[in-house]
Amino acid sequence: MQETILILDFGSQYTQLIARRLRELNVYCEITPWNKPKELTENIKGVIFSGSPFSVRDENSPVPQIELYKGKVPLLGVCFGAQFMASHFGGEVLPSKIREYGRAHLSHVDQSSVLMHGVRDNSQVWMSHGDTIKRMPADFKVICSTEDVEFAGFKVDNEDTFGIQFHPEVYHSEDGKQLLENFIVNVCGCDQSWTPDSFIDVTIQALKDKIGSDSVILGLSGGVDSSVAATLLHKAIGTQLHCIFVDNGLLRKNEFESVLESYKGLGLNVKGVNAKSKFYDALKGESDPEKKRKLIGGVFIDVFDEESHKIEDANWLAQGTIYPDVIESVSATGGPSATIKSHHNVGGLPDYMKLQVVEPLRLLFKDEVRRVGRALGMPEAIIGRHPFPGPGLGIRILGDITAEKVRILQEVDHVFIEGLKKWNLYDDVWQAGAILLPVQTVGVMGDERTYENAVALRAVSSTDGMTADWCHLPYDFLAKMSNEIINNVKGINRVTYDISSKPPATIEWE
Repeated sequence: MQETILILDFGSQYTQLIARRLRELNVYCEITPWNKPKELTENIKGVIFSGSPFSVRDENSPVPQIELYKGKVPLLGVCFGAQFMASHFGGEVLPSKIREYGRAHLSHVDQSSVLMHGVRDNSQVWMSHGDTIKRMPADFKVICSTEDVEFAGFKVDNEDTFGIQFHPEVYHSEDGKQLLENFIVNVCGCDQSWTPDSFIDVTIQALKDKIGSDSVILGLSGGVDSSVAATLLHKAIGTQLHCIFVDNGLLRKNEFESVLESYKGLGLNVKGVNAKSKFYDALKGESDPEKKRKLIGGVFIDVFDEESHKIEDANWLAQGTIYPDVIESVSATGGPSATIKSHHNVGGLPDYMKLQVVEPLRLLFKDEVRRVGRALGMPEAIIGRHPFPGPGLGIRILGDITAEKVRILQEVDHVFIEGLKKWNLYDDVWQAGAILLPVQTVGVMGDERTYENAVALRAVSSTDGMTADWCHLPYDFLAKMSNEIINNVKGINRVTYDISSKPPATIEWE
């Protein structure tokens, strides 16, 4: 069984970063909402309580079933997690005199503590809390402090239970990775054996066991996620896999033909389905982003339901769902759903569709998917391709969707993406695309007044899509793209560049 660290999520913006750091250390971990705790099993080697936007003093503050874990497996509380443990077991948590947010430096580091081994005095850490522990329970021992926080870290006597009021998972915490490695390796005893090769072996066997002799249909998009999912399934079940690539009318320019061509060398059984009219009819007149996503997902499912009836013994629908899709589509706070946006491939299938879902990449981040793809020997042209949203250009056209708007955006997008490649910038960018804005602006062309559309170009750097920063592309390049777009794409007279990061913005505009 795969060694696992369980992360209980209390809604912190940093929870996903904890998972990223552990995966980087070749230890498998899973995030689960605090109010849906998992029972301990033999493979769970330790538990981490995340931070939270709540205060432990709030009336509706999360109250996890800590007795499920404390004293039974190693436990690490981070920020809110540490404050909850201190408060729950008789200590005192009060509002800080000043909100402790940003850089701080450790002092009085107890190097004899296994958690703090190699963590230096005066090393920088990142604070992000409005409360602080003022008094600790009798059996809690301080293992580090800062200038403003006496109880920055603690250990419970006679058990492997720890708490820290800072965030070791963020890059600003200089020895944070060392601290996390101390916990998962030296305290929890994980052997750091979770690698792409081990994931492939375990996943292929699991797929064989789950699917048996059934047939599987999978929707290919040309992107890395569905491509890696298809390759894994092909290695597991061979000709039982039937791949379908749907032209929803919202793809990039010439993408339908080029994607089909790219899969010829992989040995996959791929069928192309032209369903443009079905998607356009369903989306006609709809401007609401969430409704557009759901309509696109609904037609997508309908097409697959129709195609599945043409394949004998097709009992499974495979999808390239990855971890950020899942994380962004569920609430970890226990209240009404706080989803950022819905993902059409998350959440199962409608009752009328008689297919079960299989998602071999459901617990991987994007960069991990690429590592697995390279370990599978897949072409770099597929592995290195920028992410592209499932709803396609449908969520890059703000407002209602028409065939003419799609044409305009396809042309703009083509100029931008090809420009990135020509200028050797494509591999420096994690994701790029163009957004057609629902405004028209005044321009002048050939001494004549124009009143045409505006577009925004978007390019971001990231590792997993959970956070992203806008790319500082050269001014000369942006000027060249603006000029080429306006001169070559009829209907555009203004080009802008989006310099928003995630958070507070998202990568896509809808």
